[in-house]
Amino acid sequence: MTPPAPQRETAPTSDRSPHHVQDSAWTKTLLNKVPEVVLLFWVIKILSTTVGETAADFLSENLGLGLPATTAIMSILLAAILIAQFSVRRYVPAVYWLAVVLISVVGTLFSDNLVDNLGVSLWTTTAIFGTCLVLSFVAWYRSEHTLSIHSIVTRRREAFYWLAILFTFALGTSAGDLIAEKLAFGYVPSALVFGGIIALILVAHTMLGLDAVVAFWAAYILTRPFGASMGDYLTATPKDGGLGLGTNATSAIFLIVIIGVVGWFTVQDRTADRAALDEHAGA
Repeated sequence: MTPPAPQRETAPTSDRSPHHVQDSAWTKTLLNKVPEVVLLFWVIKILSTTVGETAADFLSENLGLGLPATTAIMSILLAAILIAQFSVRRYVPAVYWLAVVLISVVGTLFSDNLVDNLGVSLWTTTAIFGTCLVLSFVAWYRSEHTLSIHSIVTRRREAFYWLAILFTFALGTSAGDLIAEKLAFGYVPSALVFGGIIALILVAHTMLGLDAVVAFWAAYILTRPFGASMGDYLTATPKDGGLGLGTNATSAIFLIVIIGVVGWFTVQDRTADRAALDEHAGA
């Protein structure tokens, strides 16, 4: 099952050059900073989602750092990698996917802090993060007139993109916990529910003409609670309805797979670069 990819858009005239133009820091033109949406994109996205869930628990509970300290540390690391991401002029697989993994952890921690430390209900956090995500989309569209990830070619669009990504992870954490724990669906039934909805989105896009951008973001949001439910199922004890693999083993296995896939992306990216250079030299 491959969730939909947004259709490509022709960038505005000011966006067509792959080089910087003499413009403000937030509107200078860049190469697209987001990877192609293929099957492996969704695989690594779900894996990073699960790592976000298990890593947050590992750092906070197993290492005894507690939620506030863990959130502060991971937020600093996320800020550092986002600075690196904004600094590069093009999509760099290692930088991009490290940012996704870290933002997954931070989004999870934001939700957990509100629920566990401040006593905010999962109903409320789901509503809060859902509203924040909608507002970020509205601001993004009003500013740029597109939500397509194939047009992330300016600083402003990149800022909107990562803000939306953060809210999708926080929303997915709250919604996933709400369904699996508060409403007592359990981990596997919750994963089946979210997976089923993703499948319906795919059918709606491929057979019923659902807009590609809408389908992409809907699937992107739902992969968070889907991956989190799977992560909880793998790490929870059999008594609690899980497989009992623990956060250590689950995080390590998924991180190894993520590193392998990112390595493959990097090799493919460099191969494409060499092919482009050879073609240009022979022209």
